[in-house]
Amino acid sequence: MNNAVLHKAESRGLADHGWLKSYHTFSFANYYNPERVNFGVLRVLNDDTVAPGMGFGTHPHENMEIISIPLEGDLEHQDSMGNTTVIKHGDIQIMSAGTGVKHSEYNKNKDSLVKFLQIWVFPNKKNVTPRYDQITLNVKDRHNKLQQILSPNAEDAGVWIHQNAWFYMGNFDKNFTTDYKVHDKKNGLYVFVLKGNIVVGEQNLKTRDGYGIWNFDSVIITSKSDSEILLMEVPMY
Repeated sequence: MNNAVLHKAESRGLADHGWLKSYHTFSFANYYNPERVNFGVLRVLNDDTVAPGMGFGTHPHENMEIISIPLEGDLEHQDSMGNTTVIKHGDIQIMSAGTGVKHSEYNKNKDSLVKFLQIWVFPNKKNVTPRYDQITLNVKDRHNKLQQILSPNAEDAGVWIHQNAWFYMGNFDKNFTTDYKVHDKKNGLYVFVLKGNIVVGEQNLKTRDGYGIWNFDSVIITSKSDSEILLMEVPMY
């Protein structure tokens, strides 16, 4: 497809700080690739592993929608809005940084790793009042189906953000096939493979590969092995 971009797992940037191993799909911190700054309004997709008892000290954000998706372990969050929470596999966390917020994130456990995805999306509205939310979803509800985890609408399933975006997660058996219809034709779709082997259209993808497409109405997704995927539909402007 001409309207596509492929990011192989091994091509991502890597920051290894000992206590933190972070793979960057897009330019972040000391990793800069002018061809990989963003996919539409999707600005950051970091695949983080944090050592027991370690974490990110208090630091600021503003005018960004920040989504955390725990994959393994327990991540403790504290912020300047007064929230102290723990998120774990099955939870989705959203923080609208807006006019400014400070937060910290630590591996709550002293004997096991925590793994999570950190995702940043440019908002469609600046300088909003900072907001925090987290929800717990039933992971079984994404077996051989796409479970909506994020949308622009507070009334819909999942968390909501200040952007015309929809995120889904799916756990598929081998040979399962589904199709994804885009909500807004001005949007693109970024597929991130958490585990397994899938085919999106005619593109083969493996664990931790990323694949973005745009200017399409729908696309067929086929699982070639037991697999787990994250779909992120975002505006391309």
